[in-house]
Order: sequence, then structure tokens, then C-alpha cells
Amino acid sequence: MRRRLKIGALCVTMAVQLGLAQAPQTDPPNLAADDLKQLRDRIAQQQEQIKKLQDAVAEQQKMLEASLAAQQKAAQQQQAAAHTADGTNVVAASTGANGQPSLVPAVGGMRPIIGGRGGQHDTTQVKSPLSISIGDTTFTPLGFVDATFFGRSTNVGSGIGTNFAGIPYNTAAAGHVSETNFSTQNSRIGFRVDSNVLGAKVLGYFEADFLGNQPTTVFVSSNSDTFRMRNVFVDVQKDGFEVLGGQDWSFMTPNRKGLSPLPSDIFYTQNMDTNYQAGLVWARQTQFRFIAHPTENFAFGVSLENPEQYIGGANGAGTITAPAKYLNFVGSSSVNGQFNNGSTNYGAPNLHPDIIFKGAYDGHLGEKLWHIEAAGLVRSFKYSAGTGTPVKYTTYSTTAGSGSVNANLEVFKNFRLIANTFFGSGNGRYMFAQAPDVVVRADGSIAPLHSYSTVDGFETNLTKNTVLSAYYGGIYIDRVQIQDTTVTPTPAKPVYVGYGYKGAPNSQNRAIQEGTIGITQTFWKNPSYGALSLITQYSYLTRNPWYLAIGAPRATHTNMYWIDLRYTLP
Repeated sequence: MRRRLKIGALCVTMAVQLGLAQAPQTDPPNLAADDLKQLRDRIAQQQEQIKKLQDAVAEQQKMLEASLAAQQKAAQQQQAAAHTADGTNVVAASTGANGQPSLVPAVGGMRPIIGGRGGQHDTTQVKSPLSISIGDTTFTPLGFVDATFFGRSTNVGSGIGTNFAGIPYNTAAAGHVSETNFSTQNSRIGFRVDSNVLGAKVLGYFEADFLGNQPTTVFVSSNSDTFRMRNVFVDVQKDGFEVLGGQDWSFMTPNRKGLSPLPSDIFYTQNMDTNYQAGLVWARQTQFRFIAHPTENFAFGVSLENPEQYIGGANGAGTITAPAKYLNFVGSSSVNGQFNNGSTNYGAPNLHPDIIFKGAYDGHLGEKLWHIEAAGLVRSFKYSAGTGTPVKYTTYSTTAGSGSVNANLEVFKNFRLIANTFFGSGNGRYMFAQAPDVVVRADGSIAPLHSYSTVDGFETNLTKNTVLSAYYGGIYIDRVQIQDTTVTPTPAKPVYVGYGYKGAPNSQNRAIQEGTIGITQTFWKNPSYGALSLITQYSYLTRNPWYLAIGAPRATHTNMYWIDLRYTLP
């Protein structure tokens, strides 16, 4: 369009110059009166033609400027639409008059990707001013800077992220003192690489923060928080099929959109708590995904993910109690343990990868966007114990299954209702390790522990730059009481082991519940300069043990708050 307008203007200018060049050059004093009159008339006609041509040139110039302005405005609108109020995560909330989704910003993710085939994430993104293109490949830096103030009414002692299962009782000193801290740990840096290879869309993704294992002097002189890997994967899409390999959010983590692996399409709340919400199902671990997108609305796939058989002990959760005969092999108190107790690292043998099946539907109810999904998890556990003289080893194993049903529904314009449920056995590790996976019976066999969790709530845009969110999260852990007949001689008073048994420690929780409300306010945002946001969160957290000793508290609770100032890269 621009080239055609320029050519038209050039032709008009040449015509004007040619008309002037062909004008008679007669010497006026030698002309008769009639000739002078004819000459004046001809000059007047030519001047009128010149004016018309000049008006035409001016009109075409205006059209050119209007066209360029419209193109620039459209590009800015498209780029702005790809940024949320805080420049990070995106929830497609509704479809506006222009056919583009209204956006609800989410706190935790990186740059959003919008659009694409139903259930299939679109690797096409608006080019950032920081992007570098080499041929068909684009390199885009990602990240944000967080300055966070947080505190709790009791001294949980877990830092910016809450160990939900470990908040102290009032029978300990920590239950009588509050805590207050500043942190920049949640600041993130990363990049994505987009390319086209043999007709396939290829996405490489890297994201890291500073929430790694901390030195014991981290808050003494220099807050030298540890750099750690969050997401590192490659994703290939072609002809409705998708393959992913690397570390990413588990396939069991609820999605906001399809089965996309992108953080902007994952539901892990708007919370500033870096452990998110009690009851949320999540993990970030190495996996291989295979996904099909048969229609515009449906997607289904399977993921093989890194397994780890777990008996409690991480993130504040209490460990199981094993029968005395199998104590060392299980891992309750020995480095020879074959189950992870929060410090076993690579000692767990693991029978096969965790297998996750998942399907998702993304559709419309009128102009409202709905996401519904269901997933199934299959896990196996094993260990080997030696008994007798000479020692004879016996290997024990079992398999357990769990499922989830999740929904993310726009019920009103810019108002989304959220419901996530998770249920089954052998699944405690996927609830932020707040419950053990299994217990061990007196005969050495493995019994999967039943657990249930939910996160429900809503997210809404109060204004264009203000987002309100509220959630309830809950975890329920079943009890397994086992009489330890391996004690020799068997005492007159029975000894019980397992989880939640009579006499169990108060770290073996029955229920953990959390209510949360948060507001994200964006002060300014610009596709070229980034965004500045204020993120606030308040949570009330309780936990109840299975066994209550005489005089022991029936429950414990804490009030928690976060105030975060965030600058997001453009």
C-alpha cells in the first residue's frame, strides 16, 4: 500500500513538471492583444491544473500518513494485548468486541502466549523489543525483578514460601513469635528460542529464579540467594501432534488452557507465596510428553515423568512410622532407606516412571471461554529388605492410582470460577509433598496412603489494571494404623505404627486448610518499557493432627501476608 501511494505521488509530480516544460516561451512584447489574451487564459488553465495536482498530492500524502498511523496503532494494540497487567502470566477471561480475549494477569509466570489451535498452545508471539532474530530463529529474553516484604503471625521459618504442613503449635516457642522478612528471591530470568524446522514449530524454553538451596548464612551479611533451574524444555509441534522433553510443570498441574506446557497457560494461582496454595497439585520435574490435538477444542496426551517414592519429611510434612523390623530399609531413620524422607536424594530405587494421562476441552458458552480437564496418575513403589541369618532379601512392590477433575470457567464477563479436585492413593508427593505416598505393614508389604485435595475460588478484573483473586485450598490425609508385631518380644501393650495411629506425633496431619485473598494493581505498562505492579496477598492457614495427646492443642494456625513490587521486562 505504501509503495503504491509513493508511486502515485511521483507520477503526479512528473506530470506537473512536464506541463510546465511544455508551456510556450514566446516573448510577450511581440505578441498581439489576442495572442496575449490566449496566453493569459492558457496560463490560468495551467495554474488551475497545477493546483488540482497539488491538492491530489496533498490528499495522497494524508492517506499515506493515515495508513501508516493505523498500521502503527494496530501493531501497538497487538503487542499490548500480549502483555498482562503485570507483564507476566495470562488468563483468557473473555472475548471483547474486537474478538481478542480480555486478560487477567497471573503472578507466577513469564511472557504470555495467546491464541493457537484449541488445546494447542501457539508458539507465535509478538516480537519483544529485546528479541534478536537470526534467520528463522528468534531469541527472546524473559524475566522480572521482585522486591517482596512478607510476614507471618507465627515463626514458620520457611522463608518466602510456606511449608504448610509445618506451621508451629503453641506448645513451641515458634508458635508465640511472629516473623518479618524482605526478599528478592522470586526474581526471575530466562529466555525462549522460537524457530521453524522442516515445517515444525520448535520452542526452546529456559526459566530460573533464586530459590535454590540456601547457605546457612544467607541473611547474615550478604543475601546470596542461590540460582536454580525452574523450567528447561524443548517442545515440537507439527500437524496436530506435539512432543516435549525436559523439565516443566507436571502434567498433573491444572491448566488454564489446553495441555500447554507454557507457564502462562498453567494454573498455579495469583499468589505471591512461592509455594502457592495448600491443596494445589504440582511438581516441576523431568518428563517426556506426547500430545495429540485432533480438533479445535480437544487435546489429549500422556506424560512419562520422573518418579520418587516418598514417605514424608519434606516441606514440613511428618514422616510415617515403619515397623521396627523394616525401619532402616524404609528410610525413617537411616541413610540406607529406599524411600525419600526429605533428605534421601537419589537413594529411592523407583520401579518405573510416573505415568499421567490427561485430556482437555477448551470451548465457548456464548462469548464466554471454558476450560475443562481430567487426568489420571499411575505410580508404583518398591523396596527390598533383608532378614534372617544368613540374610535373605525380599522385594516388596505395589501400584496405586489417582485422578483429578479441574475446571476454569468464565461465568460472567471478566469473572472466572475455578475448581480443582485431586483424589486417590499414593499421591502425597504431588500435593507439594504435604502427605506421604505409602506406609509399610508389619509383614513388610506396602500400603498406599489415601489423600485428597482441592483448590477452588475465583479471579476477576475489577478494572483494566486491577485484578482480585480469592481461593480456598484444602488437604485431607487418611490414617493407617498398624500394630507392630515385629517387636520381640511383643509387649503387653500393643505398639502401633503407620500414619495417624494412636500415639502418632502431631506432625502427622489429618487436614491442612488455607484461605487466600489477593489484589494485583498495575501502575503502568508499556510494550517497549515493561510494567510496574504491586501484588498483595493475605492468607489464613490451619492444620489439624490425627492424634491429640492429653493437653495438646487440637489445631494450629497462622496469619500470613505478602507485599511485592514487581518490574517486568518488556
